[in-house]
Amino acid sequence: MNVFIVQLEDPSLERHFKGHRDTITSVDFNPNMKQLASGSMDSCLMVWNFKPQMRAYRFVGHKDAVMDVKFSPSGHLVASGSRDKTVRLWIPSVKGESTVFKAHTATVRSVDFSSDGQYLLTASDDKTVKVWTVHRQKFMFSLNQHMNWVRCARFSPDGRLVVSGSDDKTVKLWDKNSKECVHTFFEHGGFVNYVEFHPSGTCIASAGTDSTVKVWDIRMNKLLQHYTAHSSSVNSLSFHSSGNYLISGSDDSTLKIFDLLEGRLFYTLHGHQGPSTAVAFSKSGEYFASGGSDEQVLVWKTNFDQLDFNEVLQSHKQREKTSAPPTVGDIPPRVQKPQRPQTSTRLDVRTDLKKMGDEEPEVTDVGPAMFSSGQQSAMNGERIQEFNMTSVDYALRDLQMPSNSQRRQESTSTTQPLEPKSIPPQLANTLEQIVGQLDVLTQRVKTTSSLQESKVKIRKDYEKRANQQS
Repeated sequence: MNVFIVQLEDPSLERHFKGHRDTITSVDFNPNMKQLASGSMDSCLMVWNFKPQMRAYRFVGHKDAVMDVKFSPSGHLVASGSRDKTVRLWIPSVKGESTVFKAHTATVRSVDFSSDGQYLLTASDDKTVKVWTVHRQKFMFSLNQHMNWVRCARFSPDGRLVVSGSDDKTVKLWDKNSKECVHTFFEHGGFVNYVEFHPSGTCIASAGTDSTVKVWDIRMNKLLQHYTAHSSSVNSLSFHSSGNYLISGSDDSTLKIFDLLEGRLFYTLHGHQGPSTAVAFSKSGEYFASGGSDEQVLVWKTNFDQLDFNEVLQSHKQREKTSAPPTVGDIPPRVQKPQRPQTSTRLDVRTDLKKMGDEEPEVTDVGPAMFSSGQQSAMNGERIQEFNMTSVDYALRDLQMPSNSQRRQESTSTTQPLEPKSIPPQLANTLEQIVGQLDVLTQRVKTTSSLQESKVKIRKDYEKRANQQS
C-alpha cells in the first residue's frame, strides 16, 4: 500500500455558549447545522443558534433535570428526557410548543430517534428500555432484561437493532422486531454510562465508570478495541460520521479523540473547568460539541479528517456485504491512511477560552403559557402540565401520514393517544377567579330577576284586591 502524506490541522475552538445554570448533560446538533441543543441539570433545554447575533431559546417545562436531548432526523423536533419521568417533544422555535407524556416510572436517562424519524427510544432508571411511535407517542413495547438503571440506549443506523448500557455493568444488543436480547457484553468493570452505534452499523462503542472505552464488532460479538486513556469515569462518546474517529468526555476534565484506523489515542483536549459530561459530532463530522460541569457548551471545528464523505459511505456499504472475519482495521473504511506521528497531540484551550470573553447571547425564556383543556394521563392517571400543541401536532402529522385504512382503524380503536394536557397553574388561578366573578354576577342577576318577579306579583295581588273592593 502506498503511503501518502497529508497536512492535517488540529481541532480548533470556534464558539462557546453560556446560559445554563448547572451541569450540561447532553448536546446534539440539528442536522441542518443551524442550531445546537443542550440539556442540563438546571431542568432546561436550550437551543443555540449559530447565526451571529441570534437569540438562544431556553425551553422551560420539565420539573427536574433534563438528562438527554436529541434532534429528529429532519431537525423539526427535539426530544428531551428528564428526571421528572417524562419525555417532551419540542419544536425548536421561539413559540416553544411541545407535547409531553409520562414515559417511565423513574428518571428518563436517554432518548433517541430512529433514522426514519418514526420511532422514539427511551431508557430509564426503572430498568427498562421502551419504544414509542413519534406520531401520537403511542407505546409499542419494552425491553426488560437489565437488572439495574439503564443509562443509555440507541437505535442502529438501519433501525433494526437497539443497544443499551446499564448500571448492571452490561451492554445488551436487542432485535427490535423479535424484541429479544441477542447478545450481552460483560467486559465492563463498572457502570456503563454511554453506548453508540458505529455509522456502518457493524460495531458498537461503550463508555463506563471503569474509565474505559470499548469497541465491539456485533457480527462476531468480538471485542475489537479497548482504550484506557482516561483516568476517571467516561461519561459520553460519539463516532465521527466517517467512522474513522471516536470522541469521549470524562470526569478527568478531558476530551479524547481516538484514531480507529490505527487503534490509538489521537488527541487530548482540555477546555472545560471540571468534568466533561457530554460530547457529540455533527452529522457531517465538520464540527463537534462538548458540555461540562462548568455550565459551558463548547463548539469545536474538527479539521483533522479530509476523506471524501461519499467515498466513506460507499465503503461502509461494501463492508456490510463482506463475510470475512472482522479485524481491528475493519472498523473504519479500508482506505489509504495519511502518515502521522505515533504520539498523541495535547491541546489546552482553557487560556484561549478566557481571552475570548464570555459569549452569552440574549436568551428568550419559553414555557407553558397557552390555553388547553385538562386531561388525565392514559398510563397512570397523573396530571401533567401541558399547553397548546397545534404546531407540534402538525409537525408530528407530517412525519407519519396514516393511510385511509389506518385512519378508519384509529377512529374505531378504544386506545387513547398519550397526549395528556392540563392548564398551567397561573392560568388556572386566573380562570378560577373569572369563574368566581361570573358566579357572583349570575347570582346577582338571579336575585334581581327574583325581586322583579316578586314586585310584579305583589302589584297584581294589590290590583286584584282593589277591584274586588270596588
